[in-house]
Amino acid sequence: MRGEERQRRTPAHSRALGWDPGELGAPRPAPRAQGTCRAARPGTSLTGARGCAPRPRWERALSRVAHLLVLVGTHRAGRGAPPERTAFPTTKRQRGQRPTGRASPFGASVVAAAQSSHWQTPIACAPGLGSAQPPAVGCGLGAGAAAGGAWEVQRLPDARKSGVKFRDSHWCRALSLRPRKCFLCWGRWVQGSLACWSCLWGCSGGDGPRRSVTSPRLPSSCPGWRRQASAAAGPGRGAWRTSYEWYIPKGILKTGWMNKHLNLVPALVVVFYELDWDEPQWKEKQSECATRVEIVRQSLQGRNTKVAVVLIQKKTPLPPGEDVIASERAAALCNACELSGKSLFVLPHTDHLVGYIIRLENAFYEHAQTYYYTEIRRVKSHKEFLNKTTHQLLFVRHQFKIAFFSELKQDTQNALKNYRTAYNLVHELRAHETNILEIKTMAGFINYKICRLCFQHNTPLDAIAQFRKHIDLCKKKIGSAELSFEHAAWMSKQFQAFGDLFDEAIKLGLTAIQTQNPGFYYQQAAYYAQERKQLAKSLCNHEASVMYPNPDPLETQTGVLDFYGQRSWRQGILSFDLSDPEKEKVGVLAIQLKERNVAHSEIIITLLSNAVAQFKKYKCPRMKSHLMVQMGEEYYYAKDYTKALKLLDYVMCDYRSEGWWTLLTSILTTALKCSYLMAQLKDYITYSLELLGRASTLKDDQKSRIEKNLINVLMNESPDPEPDCDTFAGKTAQKLWADRISLAGSNVFTIGVQDFVPFVQCKAKFHAPSFHVDVPVEFDIYLKADCPHPIRFSKLCVSFNNQEYNQFCVIEEASKANEVLENPTQGKMCLVPGKTRKLLFKFVAKTEDVGKKIEITSVDLALGNETGRCVVLNWQGGGGDAASSQEALQAARSFKRRPKLPDNEVHWDSIIIQASTMIISRVPNISVHLQHEPPALTNEMYCLVVTVQSHEKTQIRDVKLTAGLKPGQDANLTQKTHVTLHGTELCDESYPALLTDIPVGDLHPGEQLEKMLYVRCGTVGSRMFLVYVSYLINTTAEEKEIVCKCHKDETVTIETVFPFDVAVKFVSAKFEHLERVYADIPFLLMTDLLSASPWALTVVSSELQLAPSMTTVDQLESQVDNVVLQTGESASECFCLRCPSLGNVEGGVATGHYIISWKRTSAMENIPVIRTVITLPHVIVENIPLHVNADLPSFGRVRESLPVKYHLQNKTDFVQDVEISVEPSDAFMFSGLKQSNQSWKSSSGF
Repeated sequence: MRGEERQRRTPAHSRALGWDPGELGAPRPAPRAQGTCRAARPGTSLTGARGCAPRPRWERALSRVAHLLVLVGTHRAGRGAPPERTAFPTTKRQRGQRPTGRASPFGASVVAAAQSSHWQTPIACAPGLGSAQPPAVGCGLGAGAAAGGAWEVQRLPDARKSGVKFRDSHWCRALSLRPRKCFLCWGRWVQGSLACWSCLWGCSGGDGPRRSVTSPRLPSSCPGWRRQASAAAGPGRGAWRTSYEWYIPKGILKTGWMNKHLNLVPALVVVFYELDWDEPQWKEKQSECATRVEIVRQSLQGRNTKVAVVLIQKKTPLPPGEDVIASERAAALCNACELSGKSLFVLPHTDHLVGYIIRLENAFYEHAQTYYYTEIRRVKSHKEFLNKTTHQLLFVRHQFKIAFFSELKQDTQNALKNYRTAYNLVHELRAHETNILEIKTMAGFINYKICRLCFQHNTPLDAIAQFRKHIDLCKKKIGSAELSFEHAAWMSKQFQAFGDLFDEAIKLGLTAIQTQNPGFYYQQAAYYAQERKQLAKSLCNHEASVMYPNPDPLETQTGVLDFYGQRSWRQGILSFDLSDPEKEKVGVLAIQLKERNVAHSEIIITLLSNAVAQFKKYKCPRMKSHLMVQMGEEYYYAKDYTKALKLLDYVMCDYRSEGWWTLLTSILTTALKCSYLMAQLKDYITYSLELLGRASTLKDDQKSRIEKNLINVLMNESPDPEPDCDTFAGKTAQKLWADRISLAGSNVFTIGVQDFVPFVQCKAKFHAPSFHVDVPVEFDIYLKADCPHPIRFSKLCVSFNNQEYNQFCVIEEASKANEVLENPTQGKMCLVPGKTRKLLFKFVAKTEDVGKKIEITSVDLALGNETGRCVVLNWQGGGGDAASSQEALQAARSFKRRPKLPDNEVHWDSIIIQASTMIISRVPNISVHLQHEPPALTNEMYCLVVTVQSHEKTQIRDVKLTAGLKPGQDANLTQKTHVTLHGTELCDESYPALLTDIPVGDLHPGEQLEKMLYVRCGTVGSRMFLVYVSYLINTTAEEKEIVCKCHKDETVTIETVFPFDVAVKFVSAKFEHLERVYADIPFLLMTDLLSASPWALTVVSSELQLAPSMTTVDQLESQVDNVVLQTGESASECFCLRCPSLGNVEGGVATGHYIISWKRTSAMENIPVIRTVITLPHVIVENIPLHVNADLPSFGRVRESLPVKYHLQNKTDFVQDVEISVEPSDAFMFSGLKQSNQSWKSSSGF
C-alpha cells in the first residue's frame, strides 16, 4: 500500500482492509455533516471559515496550548536548556532554506489533542523526518510538522516500504534525514474541531498573535500508531534476544530499521486528558484515564517507550502543599495508571501558558533522553554475546545502532565516534562477489553519516579526509564484472552525496575556495555517471529478442528487500558459493535489461549542471567551459540537438580566443553533427567553413569529405551523412534535408567571420596612409585558402564608409555551381591552398573627400551562385578573424627566419592590415614669400608684403588669400591684433585679426603678384601670423578630368616690442629732485624719451596736456619736433609748472598726459603717424604757512656790499606773528636789522 493512497483513504477504506479506526476503544467517527469543514483553506481563519461552527473558548485555548507546546519544544537547545523566549517561524522557512537553529529534542513533529466528552480517533504523531522538503513550523522541525494551530499529516513511510530499493544507487531516503526524537501526543478531540489545527494559534479567534503559514492537509482518517508499531516490531517481538550462540545473521542492517525509529516507534507517548481536581465524577474519569493509559501500554507491546499523562484543567491550581485534595487524587491517579509522580503533569488554562509549556517541554525532554539512553545500553549489552567468528555482521549492526541512537539523543560527538568504529568494522568484513554490494552500501551509509557530522561540527577538513579515505578503500571493490555499471553508479552517488553535503555546509556559513568547492565532487560524480553509461552500453547490448525474465527476479514477497545491499533473488544467503547459478544469471539479466531503460544522459546533465553552477559561483571559467562542453555532448547523445548547439556555441568563443584548437575541433565536429541532424543550413555551412580552416586539426581526408559536403549544399543537394551518427536520427535528417531542398526561399547566406576561423583568410592594405586627391587611391586585397583542394569564388566586393566607391571595387566571375572545384588555376577568383592571392584595386577620390578618411568597412567574398546556394563571407574592416590577432602577436614575437619566396609572392604573416587612408589636397605648385622688418612696434601699422608666384603649367584661377593672426592662440592676442589692407588709416577695434578669402584673381604660369598687409599690435609679445593661398586648377587623373583645389600656407612669428621708454621726474628750479611740490611754488617737469627700436624713429611732435589742477608758468611748446632717434638715443624736454593750493588730496594730484607723435623713419609717406599717450604720474602737493624767497645777485665782489633781499609772505588765513633774526657768518659782514618782530595779515608779506 502506497503512503499517498493511505493518506487519501476514508474510514470505509480502512475497514475494508481489516483495520478499524476504533480498535483502541474509540467509537468510529461519525459521518461528516454537510457544511462542516475538514480543514481550512490557505490563508483563511477558522472563525470566519464557511461551515465551521464556533467552538467554546476553552477548546480554542487548548489548541493554542498544544501549538505552544510544539513551538517551545522545537526551539529547545540541544542540551535541554529552556529558551528565553518563544521562537516563531523565520523568513528562511518561507524561502525554503534550511534553518540554522539546533535540532528539536522532541523529534520532527507533534500532534497534540485534548480530551472532551466525545472521544474520537487518536491523532498520531507523524515525525516529518521522511522528507527533504523545508520544515513547516519553527526551527528544527522537519517537513510535515503537525503542531497546535498548524499541522500537516504527510504520506507516512510504511514499514515495508521504508527500505526503498535503489538498485542503481543503493541509497536510503531515511539516511539523508537528520535523526530526531520520535514523540507522540495522544488524546481525543471533537471532529468539528480538527479544522482548528490548520491555522496557527490565534487564528481561531483567540487573543494571541496571528502568523500566516502554509495551509495543512487533513486526511480522511489518521492511521493508528498502534498498528504501525506492531508492524515495525515484527513477529515474536514480545521478548528481546538474550542469546546469539546459534544465531546466524542474514545481513547487516534491515531496510526498515531507521524508518521505524524515526517515524513509527515513539520515545514518549503523552496522553492529554481533561480532568480537574474537583471533578464531581472523579472515579469514572479516573477509571477512564487509566483505561486509556493501559491501551497505550498494550499497543507498545513491551517496548521501553515512556508514557506520561497531562491533565488539562480549567482552574488555576493552588500553590504546592495547600491543596490536599489535589495531592490525594494525584497519588490515586498515579496508582490507577501505574505511573510515577514524575509522569503526571497538569496544564492549567491561565495567563502563563508559555511558562507551563516550557516546564512540560523540559520534562518531556528528560523522558525522551532516558528512552534513548536505555536503548543504547540495551544494544551495548548484546555485544557481550557476540563472537568475531560468526557475528561479524552483528558487530557492524550494533555499532551503527548505537551511533544512530546517539544521534537521536543529540550526542553528536559519541555518534561520530561510533560511526567511525562501525566504518572500520565494515571494512574488516571479508569481501566476496556475493556480499561486496552490501559492504559498499553500508560503507556508503556510514561514510555519509560521518561526513555530515564533521560538517555539522565545523571540521570540513576531517569530512574531506574521510571521504577520500572512503573512495580509496571502495573504488576497487567492483564486484561482478557483468554488473560493473552498478559500481560506477555507486561511485557517482558517493560523490554526488558528498557534494550535496558540502553545498549544504556552505549555505550554513562554511567558506569554500576555488580549489576546494562542491563543483569538483559533482564533476567526479558526472564522470562516474558517464563511465556507468559506457559500461551499460557495452554490457547491456542484448538483442531485441531477449525478453525480460518472468517471474521478475527483482521482486520480493513483501515488495522490498530485507537488508540493504542484498540481491532480491538471494536474500539472507551469506555463502560465497552460488547455490543456483541459473537464478543468478537470470537476476543479472534482469538488472541489465532494466539498466537499458535508465536515462543516463539526464543524470549526467543534472550533475554537470550542478558542477557548472558551482564553478561559476567560485569564478572558475575554464572548468565551467569544459563542463559545458560535456553537457553539450550529453545533450547530443540524448538527441536534444538544439540545447547541445546552444551550449557548444557558448563555449566556442572562449576556446577560439585562447587558441585551444584541438578542443575547438572536437566541439566543432559535434556541432556539425547536430546541425546536420537538424538540417540547419546556416549552422552546417558555418561549422563546415571552420572545420576546413587552419584552426581545425582534422586530417586531410576528413577535410576533403567536409569540403565535398559543403559544395553539395551549395549546389542545392543533400550532404552525405556525418559519421558516427545514430542510424534512426540519420534517416530523419535525410528527410529534413530533402524538405529543405524542395522549399523555395532565400538561397543567399551572409556569414560574419570575425567571430570564428574560416578556411579563407583576408587582409586589406592601402598602399599609403594618405593619397592626394589627383592621385588614384590604391589598395590590395590578399586572400589565402586553407582547404585541402583549390576552390573558386564567384564574387568579391569591398565596401567603404563612402558607398559611392563600392562600385569601383567589385570583381565578379560568372561560373556555374559545378565549377567551384573545376579549373582551379584559371581566373582571379581561384584560390590554391597555401598560396596568397593578391588583388589590386584603384579608384579616384572625390574632391569633396579632401581632408576626410576613407575606411574599408567590410570585404565580402561569395562562394557559389544564386542559382544554387550562395554563401557570402563577410569580414569587418580590413579583414581578420578570431585567430588573427593572436597569430599577429606570435609572428611579432617570433625570431624564426622566414623562407625566401618568389618575387610575386609574399609571406602572409608579414602583411599588416591597413584599412583606412586619408585624402589630402593636391600638391600646390606655387611659391609664397613674406617680406617684413621685424620686430613690430606697439600700435604701429606694421607692413607685411606677400608675394605669390605661380609655377603651374596651366592657368590657376580663383586665387584667394587668407592672412592674419593664426587661429588657436591666446584670446588676448586676438583682441589686440588688427589686420587691414589699407595702410593709410589707423586700425581700430572694429578691424579683424584675420582676413579671409581675399580675392586676388587669376595667375598665368610664371606670373607673380604682391599684396601688402598692415598689422597693428596693441600689446607686446610673440604672434604667429598665417598666410594661406588657395586656388583652383584643372587636372587629369586616370584619364578623368577633375577640378582640384590647391592651397599653400606660410607662417611667420613676429615679435612686438615697445618703440621707446619714457621717464618722467619732478625737479625744483635748481634742478633738485622733488618728492613733493608746494602749492603756488613753480617746479620743473622733465621727460626723457629713450629709443628701444632697432630701427630709426622720427618723433614728429610732442604735446603736454595738463590736468585742471596744474597750470603752466610759461607757454608750452614741443622741444623735440622732427627729432630722429637711433637705437639707444634719447630726447628730453623740460616744462615749468605750478600747482595751486587744493587742500589735502589723498594719493596726490594728477599731472596730465604726455603725447608723442612718431613713426618709423623708413616708413612711407602715406603711413599715418602714431600717437602714443603716456599718463604722467601723480604728485603730492603740500601747503606751507610762510613762504620765503631770497633775491640774490648772480655774483659779488670782495669787500663790496652785496644787496640781499628776502621776500616773506603769509599763506594762511590768519594773522601771523613772526620773529626774524639773521645769524652771523664768518665769511660775511652784515648791516641792517639783525632781528625784528612782525605781525602779518593773510596774504601780506614783508
